[in-house]
Amino acid sequence: MNINQEQLIIFKTVMETGSFSAAARKLGKVPSAVSMSIANLEIDLNLKLFKRAGREPVPTAQARTLFEKTEQLLIEMNQWKQHAVALSTGLESALNIAVVSELLHTHWTDYISLLEHQFPELQINIFSAPQEDAQKMLISGAAQFALMFEREQLESNEQFVELKRAALVPVASKSYALAQHASIRFEQILQSRQIVVASRDRTIKPELLYSKTYWRTDNHHSACALIMQNLGWGVLPLEMLNENPQLKHHLKILNFADFTPKFEYFVDLVWNRESQQGAAARFLIDHVRNQRKNAF
Repeated sequence: MNINQEQLIIFKTVMETGSFSAAARKLGKVPSAVSMSIANLEIDLNLKLFKRAGREPVPTAQARTLFEKTEQLLIEMNQWKQHAVALSTGLESALNIAVVSELLHTHWTDYISLLEHQFPELQINIFSAPQEDAQKMLISGAAQFALMFEREQLESNEQFVELKRAALVPVASKSYALAQHASIRFEQILQSRQIVVASRDRTIKPELLYSKTYWRTDNHHSACALIMQNLGWGVLPLEMLNENPQLKHHLKILNFADFTPKFEYFVDLVWNRESQQGAAARFLIDHVRNQRKNAF
């Protein structure tokens, strides 16, 4: 069986127009070419697609069944061709992006929408992970990009561009012991259990850890749930509270009296400079750089 795209287009057009001659006019062909194409298709399929007894061909039940799937098949064939062309010009087969879990509220999907618009054939995979795990994915090649907080020291093979600022805030349930104080001393923080977002690798010490006793989780949603249950205090994205006003009724932002920890960070788009970049990766990097340049 050797069925090509042109045969399917002719078959679809005959079904839609109701005759060989009308299909020929629509496709810019002579009627005999359309008739011969349908005849060859019937031979290839070993099926009778049209009854030709009357003035116009009448579709058989088999033809109507196949017609229902023809349009989708043609769409998939066109997508396959477009994807093949894109791959031949350097488009990645897939783009893996790791987003630090606390940054899921920072409108990062704007960049994904931009990539989808520019490269509709591109397969995009998004992974949410703690900061340390996102970095490991980048180093290992499991992700081509990581959206993560700024760090004082980068690995030698990492490169980045700043995107925006993001703020974190220390919070506790309003009924939690720490929340009963207008300001909190460092000794009180040390003695209160902290719910900290940390790597799944237990050998890696959590960032933003202040308490002697702590529980760890790999995402801020479960951290928030534990904090809401009076099981400890923790650091959550300010944007998370702004997007969900209900949380503000249950959580109190804590005021540290003895010191002012850094809770505002630049958000960076980070990539491995030693990895080969495809068309989509280069486009995103150039877009972010131009966006930053135009902002100043």
